[in-house]
Amino acid sequence: MGLLVRAAVLVTLLLLCNAFPDLTGPNEIKGVWKGSTTLPCAYVPVKEFVQETLLWTVVHDQSSGTVFRRDKTGDHVALTEYRGRVSVLKDAPGNVSLHILNLEISDRGAYTCQVTWRNSNNSLIAKEITTQVEVVKVAVSKPIVRAGELGLTVPAGASTSLTCVASGSPPISYRWFRGTPGGKALLLSSQAELAWDSLQPSDTGQYYCEAQNGVGARTAQQSNVVELIVRDVLTTTVASWTDVGASASHPPTTDLPVTAVISENGVGYPEKNSTTQNLQGTHLSLYLVILIALVCGAVVFLVIFLIICIRKPKDTQVYDVKFHNSRAAASPRSESTGHYEEAIISTENNYVMEPMTDGRSEDVKKNGNDCVENTQESEYEIGDTV
Repeated sequence: MGLLVRAAVLVTLLLLCNAFPDLTGPNEIKGVWKGSTTLPCAYVPVKEFVQETLLWTVVHDQSSGTVFRRDKTGDHVALTEYRGRVSVLKDAPGNVSLHILNLEISDRGAYTCQVTWRNSNNSLIAKEITTQVEVVKVAVSKPIVRAGELGLTVPAGASTSLTCVASGSPPISYRWFRGTPGGKALLLSSQAELAWDSLQPSDTGQYYCEAQNGVGARTAQQSNVVELIVRDVLTTTVASWTDVGASASHPPTTDLPVTAVISENGVGYPEKNSTTQNLQGTHLSLYLVILIALVCGAVVFLVIFLIICIRKPKDTQVYDVKFHNSRAAASPRSESTGHYEEAIISTENNYVMEPMTDGRSEDVKKNGNDCVENTQESEYEIGDTV
């Protein structure tokens, strides 16, 4: 019987303990000098318990005090050196973690989170946890380059940017260069971001950045080299037009070899081989020039042909005139044939024939309806020859 009573009391005590809210948080945390950190402190809200006050206190090597206080009147920062640098989330039941900005070496110490609740019986219950905070200086890490949304292959005229990202104790200074480390490099910017409003083909090249924060050896850390490719809009348009025409009569060909520029974080941007792209662009430009030359030659030939056709005289009709001369010296009847051309547009026949007999000439003229009488007997036969 005694064992049963003892077991019942133990279970009751355990239930009562579990009904109380309890704080949780780490025993130790490290913050980066000039950086920000959060000191975790949280509990599970219980319906019967209402939070009354929250206190964050600190014990330094030579001093102590209240860093932060929350009660019914609001939030208060007692220590001057923490004003504007500490805060606790609002409207987050159970989360009373302390957020500290711009950590200083003097911020190291033991920070205590204390919460007081009031239960339904109007009694107060308080719990607290302590976290040791260390502030350390961290040298800058090797930076990585993050490309814009368009990646590292961008059309001419577009805008893009390259961002240099490094971790370590701030402040961190950045510098951008065009070229390769150890070779000829041109300083472009002293900001973390290198931006272009309107890219030109001349912006194609290799870029890298440096990061430094003055901690440790105080040597600048360099990123990997990335290659930015700016495609000419005209070349891109001609290439697209050629691909469409080729696909109609030929099966698709294997794509160009693809390479990738991979930064330290393992994220890369695929891009086609730049040498192959340049050769393809040159061939396309040559084909375009040949096509234009052929079209121009055809136009010139057509213009010359039209000019010749316009200037050609109108067709003329050719007549064969046969006549018989009774005075011919030969005993057989001589027959001579002459040719006469008359323009179609002519409405009047004018011709002159000079038959030769014994060294004398005889003119026969015909004008309109006039006839010239002559003892010479002539017979004419006129035939149309084309």
